[in-house]
Amino acid sequence: MKNPVRKHFLFLALLVAVSSVSLGQQRIVQKPCFDSAMKAQADSVKEDLIQRGYIVVKEATMTMESQYEMPVIVPLMQGTWYEFAFIGDMASKLYEVRMYDYGEKQVVYKKHYGDGMESNVIIYPYIPKMSQYHVIKPVQVSKKKKELCGYIIMFKKVK
Repeated sequence: MKNPVRKHFLFLALLVAVSSVSLGQQRIVQKPCFDSAMKAQADSVKEDLIQRGYIVVKEATMTMESQYEMPVIVPLMQGTWYEFAFIGDMASKLYEVRMYDYGEKQVVYKKHYGDGMESNVIIYPYIPKMSQYHVIKPVQVSKKKKELCGYIIMFKKVK
């Protein structure tokens, strides 16, 4: 009788240890946000690219923290033409987008400074050499606000 009690106690102790470790880990969670000016810019970008033969594959708004990257993982197919758009908060003064392939090799780097209209929009094309997941890491920097809204759109060429 002592053996089953000991097994259950050991299992319970292991379960508590594992759950406390997993609760202590920080996770990056994308929270949506809304900005009417950013939505209008996104609609304009979508209209332009749709007229050029692209379709919207994915789009999302996300709450970002100034000076911190927000990783977005996307599956891409070899040889397919893609366009990506990142729209940052107008309060930011610096916007950057980096894209990495599955082997963590940087394949795209774009940088804009917040001077003038449309400077908060980064659009870039990409044709992957292999079918694999890629990571897009947008970042924006603002001295006025800590929490910023960001908008990312993934397009695929169909015509």
